[in-house]
Formats: sequence, C-alpha cells, structure tokens
Amino acid sequence: MDARFRANRLGFEVTDGDLPICVAALYRFTPFADCAGICERLEQLCHAVGVKGTLLLASEGINGTIAGSDEAIGAVIADIRSLPGCAGLEPKFSRAKAPPFQRLKVRIKREIVTMGQPDIDPLLDVGHYVAPEAWNALIAEPGTILIDTRNDYEVEVGTFAGAINPRTPTFRDFPAWFRAHRDALLGDGPPPKVAMFCTGGIRCEKATAFLKAEGVEDVYHLEGGILKYLETVPAEASLWQGECFVFDERVTVGHGLREGQHVRCRACGRAVSDADRATPLYSEGMSCPGCQPLELA
Repeated sequence: MDARFRANRLGFEVTDGDLPICVAALYRFTPFADCAGICERLEQLCHAVGVKGTLLLASEGINGTIAGSDEAIGAVIADIRSLPGCAGLEPKFSRAKAPPFQRLKVRIKREIVTMGQPDIDPLLDVGHYVAPEAWNALIAEPGTILIDTRNDYEVEVGTFAGAINPRTPTFRDFPAWFRAHRDALLGDGPPPKVAMFCTGGIRCEKATAFLKAEGVEDVYHLEGGILKYLETVPAEASLWQGECFVFDERVTVGHGLREGQHVRCRACGRAVSDADRATPLYSEGMSCPGCQPLELA
C-alpha cells in the first residue's frame, strides 16, 4: 500500500491530506426481516453525518458504496455491523480526492444484486472463497476456467489475463449466457475448476451459488473481488490487466486503489480512455465511441 496511508480503525487513512475522502464498498448476504426500519435508520444516520452514495437493502442483505469523512464512514459502518448477521462485514476501503457521489440513495430492492433467479440463495450454498494472495495460483492451474461476471462495458476497461468475457449487458443476463454455453465451457471430460470474479465480490458470490444450483461443484470466487486484489497484490506480481471500473465519479481505479486515468461519458456512462478522447467520435459531455450509432462507429 502507498506510503501515505497508515492503519486506522477503518483500514487506512491518508496522512498528507491529498485524498481526504474515504470510500467504502460493502455487501453482506444475511436475512433481513425489517428492511423498511433498517432503511429509515441508515438514511437518517447517513444524512446526519454527511455520507453520500448508495445503499441497497433486500430480504437477502445489504449492498452499496458510500463516501465521506473517516469519522462519518466509521459511524455508518459501525451501525451496519450492528445489524443482524452483519458483525463480520468487511468493507473495501479506498480514498478519493473529491466526493465521488453527489447524493445519497438508500433503497429497498427485491435483490441486492439483480440476477432474476428467485430460487438462488447464497446463504445456503456458494463456491469456495479464494483470498487475493492465493488467486494467482488458482487461475494459473491448467484447465481452470476463469469467468468475468461483470457487464461488458466494465470488462472493456480491464480484466484478468485469460478471463472469459460473457459480453453480458447486465448481471441478469449471466444465467442465460451460462446455460447457453455450458457444454462448450465444461466439456465432456473430468469437471474443471471454475473461478469467477467481479468488482467487490457480490456478483461472483451469487454466480457461484447459481452454478452450484446448476450442478457444478468445483466452483471458486475471488474473496473481496477485484478491489481487494488490487489493494492486496503488488503490481509487479499482479495478473490484472488495465483498470477496474467503479460506479462513482472516480470512474476507474488501479493498483493500490489509486484513481485511474479514465473519465465518464455523460451520455452512456461508459469509461472513456485517453485514446477514446482522441477520436472524432468523442465529444465532451455529449458522446463517446462506445455510444455512437453503429453506422458511425
């Protein structure tokens, strides 16, 4: 980790003042009986301490990314950890030079990450968790199938070497993609290991639960997601290529969770690289190569 950071009760804090905003990405699968009460409680607390971002609640748990001062984020995390089943919550912390969110949203949803498979319950059965320090060894094993469970526009910005890109517009499309390609992926021989990953861990955790329900047993997922890997694994030892798309105004982050080099297209929301901005198809605040009509692109 960068020498400017030192450990504190949140994980780290900046010591030179350049990155004063703490960003916490979090999720927890746990049964909630009173989503309305929890929603009201968290919304009031976040407003009181000046935290912005998004928190999603459902009967299956909580998911979101929030930002604010170290003290404010500490207060919200402590309150979430007091909720049923959330004592072991392990957020992924990073820093930002400016607030990455403009407002607060605390919402109740049918799912905290939408897969559209109501019978899938990560609380009942999921794949094997793999720590970032052990991830390189797993995906380097001959025969391991590595699948990126994120959306197509996220994968374009960066992914692990050798990962399969399902080219799905949303996570809801993942089950249909897997079912359509199952035979080609798994083959007729001994069942291979299937390793999956996503930004913070929630999508690949639910994806492993789905594969287990589909009868695939040897399934693994990256604990803490790409964010934890980029925080933990040194750049010189990393198998990650490119940057990681994040759903806030930082747009992308790289190794050490430092803010990346991309900007956001205000028309389609995609991450736009320096090369994209140099093309005639890019108009600041209007459009980018990714959202141009096909006949122009």
